[in-house]
Amino acid sequence: MSGNAERRAALQRERAAALAERLERLLQFDGDERALDVGAGAGALAFALAPRVREVVAVEIDEELAARARADAPANVEVLVGDGEHLPFERASFDFAGTLRTLHHTPRPELLVAELARVTRPGGTILVVDQLAPADPLVGLELTRFEHARDPSTTRVLADADLRGLFDSNSLKLLREEVVHEPRDLAAYLDLAGCQGDAREHAQSLAPSGYEAVVGWYVLSR
Repeated sequence: MSGNAERRAALQRERAAALAERLERLLQFDGDERALDVGAGAGALAFALAPRVREVVAVEIDEELAARARADAPANVEVLVGDGEHLPFERASFDFAGTLRTLHHTPRPELLVAELARVTRPGGTILVVDQLAPADPLVGLELTRFEHARDPSTTRVLADADLRGLFDSNSLKLLREEVVHEPRDLAAYLDLAGCQGDAREHAQSLAPSGYEAVVGWYVLSR
């Protein structure tokens, strides 16, 4: 298992309790739902959902991360390798669909949100969680440059207004929203991405002063 997969799994374990508590507060399940986690990574969202629903399907494009999630998965979690922008499921296949910190890693976030909407049944629930860019487009571009230098898989960090536009274009109704500020130790944050050598120096030169991540949690109705 690569260092990147190990680091992501370790971070997942650290965040597990906080994630479970937030899901308990934001979402309501009756226990019989079929749930989908898109961009599952090492399985954080899927594993937090598993005790609350009947079945979880976790989709991850990275085969190594999918293998790690599959090895740790509870019995009611199925892990598939797949592209969140082109999901292999019929329309309205799930009662719940979510994506956790994935949109800023996908080339076409509008396709991923559209796919979440497509595969969720009418009346179902969608959860979108992602880092937010500042409203100022130039400041947002600077943030994306830093995040891409730190982790080249970063495509673009979207602002709140961008996400709301994607929700509106898919006729999704916003039920609840939370914005969380996450102070980050820059050295540890670069370590998490395995950012070393010249790339690390470059990323450090682009880092915002007093850097903290702003993360939006959006609960939507299909």
